[in-house]
Amino acid sequence: MQDENARRVISVIVVNEASVLSRITDLFSGRGYNITSLTVAPIPESKYSRLTIVTSGSIRVIEQITKQLHKLIPVLRVYEHADLVEKEMALMKFPVSENITEIATLCAAYNGKIVNVGDNVIIAMVADEPKRVDNLLKIISRYNPKEIVRSGAVALER
Repeated sequence: MQDENARRVISVIVVNEASVLSRITDLFSGRGYNITSLTVAPIPESKYSRLTIVTSGSIRVIEQITKQLHKLIPVLRVYEHADLVEKEMALMKFPVSENITEIATLCAAYNGKIVNVGDNVIIAMVADEPKRVDNLLKIISRYNPKEIVRSGAVALER
């Protein structure tokens, strides 16, 4: 039996115009569905944008969301990913007094690196699967991060 509240990744291709994002998020909130992650970016050399939405729900709930999304005029395509490559990025700021070698080694294990060293801070970046980013953020906490910024997920079907 499918998990009734499983994590789902949905891509929506829309015409890149004002208020489209608002209409899509209104659809979710109006029906009481939570968006865990939302990433929007224009599709290169086109008048379209791709929204990657991470949410949770049963197959029935996701089918309902998909049908409602199709009814919005600027929406061209909606699909739930079955077999996908998914990545997420995190930027982390550390005091310069922390061990830069250990931070760099940890980040490298998660497809990351040190991206900036200033007078007072070290900034590191990782780009990996969301669960792996979760894991790194737990591990890296011992280095006293001053700030962490995390992107939303992006995904492509294989």
